[in-house]
Amino acid sequence: MSRKPRIDPVRWQPPPSRPLPPPDPTPALTLVEIPGTAPEDVVVAADGSIWTGVEDGRIVAVDPVGGTPRVVTDTGGRPLGLAFTGDGRLLICDSHRGLLRFDPKTDQLETLVAEVAGRPLAFCSNAVESTDGTIYFTESTDRFRYEHYKASVIEARGSGSLMQRRPDGEVSVLATGLHFANGVTLTADESAVVFAESTGRRLSKFWLTGPHRGSITPLADELPGHPDNISTGGDGRIWVAMVSDRNALSDWLSPRAPVLRRLLWRLLPYRWLPDPTSVVWVVGFDADDGRVLTQFRTEHPGFGLATGVVEADGRLWMGRIAGPGLAYFRL
Repeated sequence: MSRKPRIDPVRWQPPPSRPLPPPDPTPALTLVEIPGTAPEDVVVAADGSIWTGVEDGRIVAVDPVGGTPRVVTDTGGRPLGLAFTGDGRLLICDSHRGLLRFDPKTDQLETLVAEVAGRPLAFCSNAVESTDGTIYFTESTDRFRYEHYKASVIEARGSGSLMQRRPDGEVSVLATGLHFANGVTLTADESAVVFAESTGRRLSKFWLTGPHRGSITPLADELPGHPDNISTGGDGRIWVAMVSDRNALSDWLSPRAPVLRRLLWRLLPYRWLPDPTSVVWVVGFDADDGRVLTQFRTEHPGFGLATGVVEADGRLWMGRIAGPGLAYFRL
């Protein structure tokens, strides 16, 4: 862990929480070992293989039949959110390097977006590509990198953004002031981009078509936990990896005097600052009205802090932070 950066906290009142419906019975969890730790996101390739990125920079693909992992490339940074494009290339959000793209056919790794408006991307978080080749991606915060994500939580500033990269390479910012912008996906009809704010505890839609085009409307808010990466299921539902319940200490600190949080940040070791609580938690929301369609919640001694989710061949795969391995259960 490098030296902690300076923070500039603000008073912020976290949103209230509304309980979700009771969870469905959770099937047995199957763990899959992979080389490396903290496979933050999971995506599925056209051949059914499951791809993820671990904290040392490697991108790993898992065979859908035997579960055998293989390393396919190394970003040299910290890969986070992943997404396959229509032509089979892999988008990689790297907290150190920006928005990348990897071609499995040629093994070429290229940088698509390293900076926006003259400043480097600090915390590229998640991405998705539409059928016209436009890429939508999030930056969790423009002030800190992944290694110091707790700084953004304690600071309580809305310093995240939703952006787009057009096929000609032009990059524009669609929304700013987001509270830890994270997962992003397209609705099945591509009428809207759905994005998550982890500390804002909500899902929102940025409309691409229709009467609301160019505006943002809520899909699900006042969530009782922190949404992380998201994906669109086979029936159009929005799968959301809920990394943790809300943290009572963080909620208590955010509205209070910034000097208190500045002091805690300066005096306490990073590992002693508020942490997410381990849980295996995935929710499926209706993409039209935000209703909870499915909810799986359990605890497992070998897996927790689910940060990525993807539906593939009757299974729901999950990535994680702060630990080894992937997991899935059969739907």
